[in-house]
Amino acid sequence: MTEIPAGWQEKVRLKREAQAHALAAIANDIPRELDLSVVDIDDISKLVSRIASGELSSEDVTKAYIRSAITAHNQTNCLTEILFKDALAQARELDDYQIKHGGIIGPLHGVPMTLKDQFDVKGYDSTIGYVGRTFAPATKDAVLVDMLKKLGAVVLAKTNLPQSIMWCETESPLWGLTTNPSSKDYTPGGSTGGEAALLNLHGSLLGWGTDIGGSVRIPSHMMGLYGLKPSSSRLPYYGVPVSTEGQEHVPSSVGPLARNLPSLTLVMKELVQLKPWERDARCAPVPWRDEIFQKFRSEPLTIGLLTDDGVIRPHPPITRVLLSLVEKLRAAGHDIVEWNADLHPECIQVMDEFYTADGGEDIRRDMEGGGEPYILHVEALVNRGQPISVYDYWQLNRRKVALQQAYLKKWNIIKSPKSGKQVDVVLMPPMPHTAVPHHSCRWVGYTKIWNVLDYTALVLPAGKVAPVDSDAPWDHTPRSGIDEWNAGVWTQNKGKMIELDLPVCVQIAGRKLEEEKVLAVGTVIDELLRA
Repeated sequence: MTEIPAGWQEKVRLKREAQAHALAAIANDIPRELDLSVVDIDDISKLVSRIASGELSSEDVTKAYIRSAITAHNQTNCLTEILFKDALAQARELDDYQIKHGGIIGPLHGVPMTLKDQFDVKGYDSTIGYVGRTFAPATKDAVLVDMLKKLGAVVLAKTNLPQSIMWCETESPLWGLTTNPSSKDYTPGGSTGGEAALLNLHGSLLGWGTDIGGSVRIPSHMMGLYGLKPSSSRLPYYGVPVSTEGQEHVPSSVGPLARNLPSLTLVMKELVQLKPWERDARCAPVPWRDEIFQKFRSEPLTIGLLTDDGVIRPHPPITRVLLSLVEKLRAAGHDIVEWNADLHPECIQVMDEFYTADGGEDIRRDMEGGGEPYILHVEALVNRGQPISVYDYWQLNRRKVALQQAYLKKWNIIKSPKSGKQVDVVLMPPMPHTAVPHHSCRWVGYTKIWNVLDYTALVLPAGKVAPVDSDAPWDHTPRSGIDEWNAGVWTQNKGKMIELDLPVCVQIAGRKLEEEKVLAVGTVIDELLRA
C-alpha cells in the first residue's frame, strides 16, 4: 500500500476499538457452559419447529449463535458491525410474544441471520468497505431487513467485504483481511466473504449478500455453501448501498447463503409471499409459483452442460466433480444436452466496459472522502479506463440488449437431440478453481455471465478436492496469460488444496425470474448428491 494521509487511521482505530468492546462486553454475559449443539441445526424449519414446541427459546438460540460467531470471528476476522445486544433484546421479545400469544410470530421466528456490511440497519454504519462511510449510521432498516424481522428473524451482526465490494476476495484497510476457515493463507472468496466464512463455521444460520458479478456465488463455492443469485427484481434492494449506485445497466441482486438448500427455498418463498413489490418499486410483481417448483422437482429434466467457458480451463477437481454429477443425473433418467460458451466472451466484455464507464469516478469519490489507501485490485479497477460520453454509454447499453436478445434466441434454439425439448437449466462450474491463496482470484467469467443476462443462478456443494486430482493430466498449452496464471495456481498449490479437502460446488442457471425452477432443479440435484 502507498503512503497514506493522516486522518483515516483514527477512524479505523475507533471503529475497531468499538467492535472489540462490543465483542468483549457480550462475551462476558454469555455462559461458557452454554449448549452449542443448536448451531449444528442447518435447516430453518427444524430450528423453528423446536422453538415453536418450547424445546428451545429464541434467547438461548441467539446466545449460542453469538458464542459461535465470536469464535468464528476470532479465527477468520469475518465480522464488522456487532448487533448482539439488539439481537438478544429482539430474541427476548420473540419469547415474550410466544408466551403471550401461544404461538410463534412467523416462519422465521428466532432464526439467527447476518448481513453483508451493505444492508442498512437502523443505528449502524453500512460502510461497503470504505473508511469514508464510517460514523454515518443508517436512519432506518433496509426493506429486506424490515421484512426479515417481521417474519421473526434475529439479526446478529454485519460481515466483512472488500473495499468498494468490487472484488472476489475480502479485504479492506478499514476491517482488514478475512481468511478461509480451512487455512489463514486462503481466501473465503468475495465480495460476500465474511458471510461465507461465518456460515461455514456455524456463526449464523442464514446470511444475506449481494451479487453483481458472482459475489454471493463465489464465496458460497469456496466455502461449500448454497448461494442463490435471483434476478435483480425478485427481492428488494432499497436500503442497500452499493458502489456505482444509480446505474441500472447490470443491476446488483440481493441473495441468500446457507448450509442447507431447503432453508434458501423457504426464505425465498416467505419473502416473496410478503409482496416485496409493494415495498420496493424495483421489485417485479411476481408471486411465489409453487406449481413451478413442484413440477420441476418431479419430472425428468433436460439439462444443458457447459464444462469449460473457452477462456479459462477449470482445474481438475472442478471438472471431475461436475462430470461425476452428470453421470448420476444420466443414471437417474435426466437428459444431458451439450451447451456452448457462444456469446459469453462478448457479454463479459460489455460488462467490463460497464465497470469503468465512469472512469472510476464513483469509487474514487468514496476513496477521497475517506483518505485510505486503495487495495491493489480496486486501484487497478479505477485506473482501467477513461469515462465515456453519454452517447457512448447508450451504445454500450444497445450492445448489452442485443446480446441479451441473442442469448434468449440461443436458449430457444438449443434442444435435446433425444426429445427436442429446450433445456430447463444450464449446469456448469461456478469458478475455474476452488478457494485459492489470497490475491489469486482473477477470473469470474463463469459467474458474471448470468449478471449481464440478469438470469437466476444457484451454487450448491457437490464434492471436494481429492488425491485422485493430483494425477489428472494438466499439461495443456495456455490459451492466454490469464489461463497460464490459472494453470500455475493448480500446479503450485494442488498438494495443499488436496490436504485442505477444499469444497467444490456446481452452478445451475435458469432464465430471468426463474427462481422456483432453479431451486427445484437444485433440490433434485442436491437430493441425488446426498443419497
